[in-house]
Order: sequence, then structure tokens, then C-alpha cells
Amino acid sequence: MIIITTSSTKDLKGILELQRQNLKQDLTPEQIKTQGFVTVSHSLDDLEKLHGYEPNIVAKDGDVIAAYVLAMTDQSKSDIPRLVEMYESFDHIIYQGKPISDYHYVVVGQVCVGYDYRGKGLFDKCYHAYKDYFKGRYDFAITEIASINLRSMNAHKRIGFEVIYTYTDSSDVEWNVVVWNWE
Repeated sequence: MIIITTSSTKDLKGILELQRQNLKQDLTPEQIKTQGFVTVSHSLDDLEKLHGYEPNIVAKDGDVIAAYVLAMTDQSKSDIPRLVEMYESFDHIIYQGKPISDYHYVVVGQVCVGYDYRGKGLFDKCYHAYKDYFKGRYDFAITEIASINLRSMNAHKRIGFEVIYTYTDSSDVEWNVVVWNWE
């Protein structure tokens, strides 16, 4: 039986294992195209820092992490240097007439569903648990998705994320900044 819950520190290694199985650099072009991917490889130290501010949402099948949605806050933006560019890009985006920096938001640090658990609704269930957990303290969830990650783009749009900005980073990767407004 799969349960959706907030993560504990003992879940962090399971999150890393699932992340490693889905890193873009370790997948074939066909897997990237049809299954999606995650871009950033975190360390256990990275996840422990993030978890110190907010827990993540996880789907657990016994002791196995079947899916996760990471939470990052403004407090954690300088804890993981490779994510600084993402946060800096947010500072220049206007959303509903105000700069993103004027809002109190939570960043979806990454979302992943294990290969054997796809097609069972876990993406939606995890995200709805994420919203239920964070909506009282944050205006919205924001993240960015590589334009080539069509599976992820389509799944995010399906649950209510909207593209509010597109940019190309220093590595020539095009990113869509998406927001799930909880108001």
C-alpha cells in the first residue's frame, strides 16, 4: 500500500536513489523523450539542508520511495550553488503585476515518480498533498522545467501550473518558469 506523507530525514537516501535512477545524463535519448528526467543531482548534505527548512512530500511503498516532490524556500536559495541562477531568474519576472520576489512562494525543487509507479496517479496525488501542506504559508508553488522535458511540462499543466516566463540559461538550455497559483 502506497502512502503519501511528508518526508523524514530517514527518507532522504531513498529520494537520492530515485533521483539517481532518473538523471538526464544517465538516460537514453528515447527515455528522455518518453519518460522525462530530472536535471539536478543533489547530495545527501543538500537534501538535509533543504529538509531543515521544510519537509518534502513523498509517496512510500513500504520503505521504498516511489515518488517525491522537493520543497525549497527563500531561506535555502544559497545553500545549493547550482540553483542560484534559477532563483536569480525569478527576481526579474513579473507575475500578476508584481515581481516574483514580492511574493512568499515555495519552489518545487524537483519532482520524480519511479518508473514502476508511473501511470498510477502518484504525480497528481503527491502534488495535491504538497498544495495541502504548503498553501496556508505560501502564495504559490513555482519551478522551472526544461522545454525538452515534454512529459513533465504536460503533467504540470494538467494539474494547474501555467508558464509565466521562458529563458535560456548559460548552458543554452531553454527553461519554462511555471506557477501553480493557490488563491
